[in-house]
Order: sequence, then structure tokens, then C-alpha cells
Amino acid sequence: MRLALAEAASVQPGVGPGDVPVGCVVLGPDGAVVGRGRNERERGHDPTAHAEVVALRAAGAALGSWRLAGCTLVVTLEPCTMCAGAIVLARLDRVVFGARDPKSGAVGSLWDVVRDRRLNHRPEVVGGVLEEDCAALLTAWFRFRR
Repeated sequence: MRLALAEAASVQPGVGPGDVPVGCVVLGPDGAVVGRGRNERERGHDPTAHAEVVALRAAGAALGSWRLAGCTLVVTLEPCTMCAGAIVLARLDRVVFGARDPKSGAVGSLWDVVRDRRLNHRPEVVGGVLEEDCAALLTAWFRFRR
């Protein structure tokens, strides 16, 4: 989670185009980082450029496959519905997140996309890892923006 926090922290308030500081890493089966990402929606003018999607794209390129079986995604904020869907499609073994997102979280807070029994894949979920650190980064950013 500290690596994901470092990605998120690289988005500084008042610097650059103003992306929300969310960071993500994908760990390969051996625990090595195979993908990194942070929100790039504002910078890239891309509504799909959430930290998770950026990291999943990098991991797929690094491993030469969209199937990320054996991999773990670690992200500072609970994934939204789009990212939760991408996690299921990527066949990740596990999702680890920091801060819960009661407004749009889709890994247990508002929805629980990744554990829906109707889907063909359900990764293990570990939530609340370094939750206070992850939440503090977001709180500081939103306080600065308002």
C-alpha cells in the first residue's frame, strides 16, 4: 500500500491539472510490481484514466496478457464500478484497498461488483489497509480544492 500511496502523493494540490490523488500498483504472482498508475483523467482528458485502469494497462503490457491471474491490485481508494468491472475482467486474484468510498465504492461500500455470484470471477478482497493514511491524502486534497 505504501507504493500505491507514493503514486497518489505524486499528484500534488495546486500542481498540474488537478487529478484526485489516487494511486495503484499491480503486483505479479511473485510480488514484484508489474504495473503502476495514478489518476490521469484531467491530464489526459480521459474519463477512463482511473489509477486502477492505468495500472492494469501497464501490468497487461508488462506481462504480455490481459489475463492477470495470480496478480494483486493495491489501490488507495475503494474501486468504482468501472474499475471493479475491469478487475473482474482481468481475472485478478486479489484486490487490496485503503480508504472506503461510501459515495461510489463498488467493492463493498455502495455496491459489491467483485463478489457478485452472477459473474464468472470473484477476487479476494482486503479493505481498509492503511485506511487513515489513504483517507488523509484525499481529505487534504479536497480541502485544498474547495
